[in-house]
Amino acid sequence: MYRILFLCFVVSVSSKFAWKHHNNEELPVVLEEVHQKCPNITRVYALTEPSVRNVPLYVIELSDSPGFHQPYKPEVKYVGNIHGNEVLGRELLLGLADYLCEQYNNNDRHIRALIHNTRIHLLPAMNPDGWQLSTDAGGQDYLIGRNNNHSVDLNRNFPDLDAITFEFERQGISHNNHLLRDVTRLAAPLEPETRAVMRWMMSIPFVLSAALHGGDLVANYPYDESRSGAPVSEYSASPDDDTFSSYNFGVQGGVTNGAAWYSLKGGMQDFNYLATNAFEITLELGCDKYPLEKDLEKEWHRNKDALIAYIWKAHTGVKGIVTDDSGFIQNAVISVVNITGPVPKPIRHDVTTGTYFIIN
Repeated sequence: MYRILFLCFVVSVSSKFAWKHHNNEELPVVLEEVHQKCPNITRVYALTEPSVRNVPLYVIELSDSPGFHQPYKPEVKYVGNIHGNEVLGRELLLGLADYLCEQYNNNDRHIRALIHNTRIHLLPAMNPDGWQLSTDAGGQDYLIGRNNNHSVDLNRNFPDLDAITFEFERQGISHNNHLLRDVTRLAAPLEPETRAVMRWMMSIPFVLSAALHGGDLVANYPYDESRSGAPVSEYSASPDDDTFSSYNFGVQGGVTNGAAWYSLKGGMQDFNYLATNAFEITLELGCDKYPLEKDLEKEWHRNKDALIAYIWKAHTGVKGIVTDDSGFIQNAVISVVNITGPVPKPIRHDVTTGTYFIIN
């Protein structure tokens, strides 16, 4: 599914991570340096398609069995630099990979437990072409470099599964999960970066995810699109609204329903929720989209603990395997009932076991 990488870089195993703006050539070098320092718990791979300008979309995985899904070990991902001029997430994910490796080697019990019990995937840059355009323009324009090299906003380019969900609701049909098979036409052609990320999402059973943005300081959760379809601020609750809005994802202040902030169509967050089992939130890391290099390490210390704590959230809830006499059952539908309130309340958003869907 993924291209095997033979990275012909000369790296120093003892090299110290530098807080700087790493360009598109330096990014895979950093990932390979981390891999060489922690070869037994890391794997560097590229998604199935590169960017428009043929830059590979590199991912580093951290787990005790790189390359293999293991029962009871949840899959988590972070995605940065979807908008090319929003660069802090890119550097934080490079720093996070290095930190997890370093602390693992230092026998940090907390980090070793996290890696032994979780499969973590970090995609620092989904939009390397936009990053290049923004950087070449000085990095301070609020719009230059936001889109990919086809001038497409990648966070508006995913299939609009919200519209399918809301139409089913209007028809009284209780169906709002794994909706990719219900797509009959696309509003716009899929960009190569979008297509590659969709294949990635559908081939690995992610359960938790976050997209790292910039330009504001807020965390938002599904749904991102208003039920009316109008581009207005309109609270658009998902079936898991109680979970998304509770302390599981944040305390009061700085946390919002996406559509209550502003409505968008074709976002990656809601695609995760409606096409896969993954709960994704969007993290706006600050008002400065392209922080100065001297401020990057300070931003790392501000965000480090939260980035790690969020990964641990993948272990909140129930883990299990659905079987019968013949063994593991693929695509088994699992319905959940919330029994914490005075009256048991079904959560009208089912999840499934091991579902796989190929995007052409």
